[in-house]
Amino acid sequence: MRNIAKLALLCALGLGFIACGDEKKNTESSNTSAVLRVGATPVPAAEILEFVKPQLAAKGVQMEVQSFTDYVVPNVSLAEGSSDANLYQHKPFLDNTNKQKGYKLVPIVPIYITPLGFYSNKYKSIDEFPQGATLAVPGDTVNLARALILFHKNGAITLKDPDNLAATELDILENPKGFVFKHMEAASLPSVLDSVDGAIINANYALQAGIKIATSLFHEGSQSIFANVLAAREDNKDDERIKKLAEVLTSDETTAFILQKYGGEIIPVNAK
Repeated sequence: MRNIAKLALLCALGLGFIACGDEKKNTESSNTSAVLRVGATPVPAAEILEFVKPQLAAKGVQMEVQSFTDYVVPNVSLAEGSSDANLYQHKPFLDNTNKQKGYKLVPIVPIYITPLGFYSNKYKSIDEFPQGATLAVPGDTVNLARALILFHKNGAITLKDPDNLAATELDILENPKGFVFKHMEAASLPSVLDSVDGAIINANYALQAGIKIATSLFHEGSQSIFANVLAAREDNKDDERIKKLAEVLTSDETTAFILQKYGGEIIPVNAK
């Protein structure tokens, strides 16, 4: 009887292990087939993601595009697991967010460049700006430095180190016209253009506001290091669905779409 009882116990345990194994396999399978949730700002990221949906579906992956209107919430959503990936930020911004928030977000592949441009509804060249003019700039650390570097490259100010991606007003060596820099949330910059002398605006927000980069006094070029990347977490960077998304985002079909849709306002990284 004891032997029979032992045999029964071993069989029960064996069935339990098999069931657990099957459950784990089913979980892994459902994760692979689950809808991929990708955070993005509306223009151009969400539009590009909507365009690649059919390409991604052909590879067996369904995607939900989560639209966000600022630069903070998409990374919160990704870090907390409400998003599986996102597309809207360049690597220096991602690195700074990881440093400040302790997130473990990683860049997967660079996709496109949204050039910063300097705009004014009052003046046609930087030489026309009066002494003490107020210039609106992005308030986040990395894009503030990016704006100051753009001013430096176009002779408006002189920085100690024009390669310093953490530069602030304290790093300005020369400011001949005494420009006053007004820090603003990046999404609000187009709306304050009439109330300041000039503003640095990210191309995605300029596009949303119907502002063409051709109307800027000056802007970043195609050699900018600030390419927007597809980003994920350290714990899901090898997800097959994300790998397939990276493939379709960098396809020739997608590159052609970006060039045609935005007419050079947005620059695909792999444009030939």
